Amino acid sequence: MTKEKNLFTSESVSEGHPDKVCDQISDAILDACLKVDESSHVACECFATTNFILVGGEITCKEKINVKRIVKKVLKSIGYDKEEYGCDYHKIKIVDKIHQQSSDINMGVSQVNPEELGAGDQGMMFGYATNETEGYMPLPITLAHKLVRVASELRHKGVFKGARPDMKSQVTIDYTDPKNLKIDNILMSVQHDPDVNLDEFKKFIHEEIMQKVARSFGFNDDFTYYINPTGRFVIGGPAGDTGLTGRKIIVDTYGGSAHHGGGAFSGKDPSKVDRSGAYMARYIAKNIVASGAASRCEIQLAYAIGVPHPLSIAIDTFGTGKYSDEKLLSVIKQVFDCRPGMIIKNFSLKKPSFKYQSISNYGHFGRPDVKLPWERLDKVKEIKALLK
Repeated sequence: MTKEKNLFTSESVSEGHPDKVCDQISDAILDACLKVDESSHVACECFATTNFILVGGEITCKEKINVKRIVKKVLKSIGYDKEEYGCDYHKIKIVDKIHQQSSDINMGVSQVNPEELGAGDQGMMFGYATNETEGYMPLPITLAHKLVRVASELRHKGVFKGARPDMKSQVTIDYTDPKNLKIDNILMSVQHDPDVNLDEFKKFIHEEIMQKVARSFGFNDDFTYYINPTGRFVIGGPAGDTGLTGRKIIVDTYGGSAHHGGGAFSGKDPSKVDRSGAYMARYIAKNIVASGAASRCEIQLAYAIGVPHPLSIAIDTFGTGKYSDEKLLSVIKQVFDCRPGMIIKNFSLKKPSFKYQSISNYGHFGRPDVKLPWERLDKVKEIKALLK
């Protein structure tokens, strides 16, 4: 009998995907608010369809932000600059429905002392780390991100002829032999000009993107591959499918290899623990794995609105821990301060120099191209000392 393969799949999307267009706009608005007022409270959502953008939500900021200018700047940077794309920053209709944050919410998250700052909402967040890649991220999502990131970079450089902004990738890894992981298959769907030579277009994707990305990780290049399976992908972006902020939360995190809490990240200032709590949970998990205490680690944090300390902290090392989860949990509580105000302070999450838009694409964790404070491994020595 043929042994069934142990396969796992993750996907990613490019900056031109309609949902990611919305994430970028929401985070660009957040960046603009924090630039003029570090005490800004932002909960900003975006909806996109054919030549139409709706922005709404609650913002408290000392200065009024020019939303329409920000939207157009984001669309231009992506490359939505032609009428035939169905999303043209020159002519797009933009509706601004932003209003002030609820005073009931603001009351619980406005203390000056970071030690007393309450969580901006209730909820649970997860963080995850694994030693299967250099960045302590699951392999499938790491490969999927790089595929669309490379494809987008080549498009911007003018090397990827005929490509348009909207792209998706999907990678399936064969885990049957844990000591010999393989790429089983790769799927890419890439929007293109109507007059493109599809044979040449697909050949470029296979040879210059898929195979080169696989080799860059030292993996096999003889995988099964699929490119634009429907045969044609001209209509894309917000014209091909509506976009919404926060609809790609699994792409933003671990590609399905770990749990996800109830909330998205983009468009939210860090008083919202959906964002800062998830960053903190990743920070804890990554330092635990990097210390050698476990090969895999998932952390859960839970909060109540207006309350500084988490209601619970949980850990799961999936049987890979060199110490009991109870012991590791005791160490975590000694090493890491999970109060929202202290997370914001320690990660400098409200400083104008930090650009949230820069992480609205290609994942919020394990980024080789962006230096992120929650990716630091500065607690490893302290963890090891306590475990001794």
